[in-house]
Amino acid sequence: MNGPGFAFDTHDHVRMARALTLAARVDNGCDPNPRVGCVIDADGEIVGEGWHTRAGEPHAEIHALAAAGERSRGGTAYVTLEPCCHQGRTGPCSEALAAAGIRRVVVAAGDPNPSVDGGGVSALRQAGIEVETGLMAEASASLNRGFFSRMRQGRPFVVTKIAASLDGRVALADGTSQWITSEASRADVQRMRARSSAILTGIGTVLADNPRMTVRLEESSRWQQPLRVVVDSRLRTPPAANVVNGPGTVLVVGASGADPQRADALRAAGAQVVQVKAANGRIDLGAVLELLAEREVNEVMVEAGPALNGALLQAGLLDEIVIYQAPHLLGGDAMPMFELPPLAAMTGRPVMQPVASRRIGNDWRLRLVPGSV
Repeated sequence: MNGPGFAFDTHDHVRMARALTLAARVDNGCDPNPRVGCVIDADGEIVGEGWHTRAGEPHAEIHALAAAGERSRGGTAYVTLEPCCHQGRTGPCSEALAAAGIRRVVVAAGDPNPSVDGGGVSALRQAGIEVETGLMAEASASLNRGFFSRMRQGRPFVVTKIAASLDGRVALADGTSQWITSEASRADVQRMRARSSAILTGIGTVLADNPRMTVRLEESSRWQQPLRVVVDSRLRTPPAANVVNGPGTVLVVGASGADPQRADALRAAGAQVVQVKAANGRIDLGAVLELLAEREVNEVMVEAGPALNGALLQAGLLDEIVIYQAPHLLGGDAMPMFELPPLAAMTGRPVMQPVASRRIGNDWRLRLVPGSV
């Protein structure tokens, strides 16, 4: 960490802001790695820029150094995440920065990966490079909230998307939900999907809507579809369902002891099937998220009905709720956003903390963080 009394100047903030902008260009093509941007500055001028575009390919620092060439010698590197110091699918960026003659490195946030976690900063300092940390650290951590969650909590960051009417309803009593929100909101949802590592839904949604759960966005920089995950305790997902037959990988998570013939039929259709522990016919959702973390999933977007949303909320497994609220009413018989048990007192009601709101087409997009239930 920086010593007491150290202060970054305006120039440092401008350069790190640019590095964060570069990092944010990637949807999730670099999964399971974090989003990272790098700017090389020499004599007050940007001489090289780079960002990590795909796992297994050069990191942001390597791209920026290649662009800068010899002009990087004696310069300052602004990096949104601590440079790696270990040999993975690519070489250590700390060594590359030292070899290029970088004089100073400004790091936004430390890397929570145990293979790095302070080692990159130590390696740079041992090489005689001046290192300052913590500039715009919160912005960097927010950009990589899924990666930080997986490394620190052992599970992905989970955000649920809900399309609702003004009276908080998500479907008619018969399950009809297309379309509650505007075309502009649905396009915004596609961008949310593109930033996600996995899209998770429940068997109720699959049977009612037969969704595809794919990214359909021409400008997306993704090079592969997010993992599609269906929570389906009894493996009732039809092998001919859209979610099974779309591009990319689909994972159906059933309860231990589910019908093996159904599992075989889903596998024959191209799905991956795993079974996890369950109680009273309900799958352990924490175990599902642990399974996804083992598969190096950073961020999960939930697109489900009130039953699964309610179960995730009650289990304390929702990190963020995004509601697209349309200016119309569906009435008291329509389905609610969350299926929750009756409240005995007002003190037991779930509390939400508003984070941001924005108009999308004719709808409002609300971002909220759940409190205690």
